[in-house]
Amino acid sequence: MAPIDIPPDEISFEFVRASGPGGQNVNKVATAVQLRFDALHSRVLSPEVRERLLRLAGRRVNAAGEILIEARRYRTQQRNREDALARLAELIEKASVPPKARRRSRPSAASRLQRLEKKKRRADIKKLRSRVKDDEG
Repeated sequence: MAPIDIPPDEISFEFVRASGPGGQNVNKVATAVQLRFDALHSRVLSPEVRERLLRLAGRRVNAAGEILIEARRYRTQQRNREDALARLAELIEKASVPPKARRRSRPSAASRLQRLEKKKRRADIKKLRSRVKDDEG
């Protein structure tokens, strides 16, 4: 399937301060990136891909149907922006591949027989654990 080209006007970036280690830099510079992609109203996604994408995104989708990806792995805005775009592209790529149709199968006669034999053996083991009835008496 051909890769989906997302127009830049459908993606927005917001730069925020990253948390965690990083010394003084992390307190001064907004290097973390929040990427927002409005998947629900995107013009380039087909309905099937959109549905799979929203399902794959899971908790990253807000009530408005926007996918929110936070990237704070790197020390620079540019690297974090590239990371967020790569993660969005990967998500869309996964969603664009239709799932394989499941073909129903039946257990073979031998496997059914084997299952019943195992059940019988297990039942016999459990039966041996029960109390012995006293017939003499």
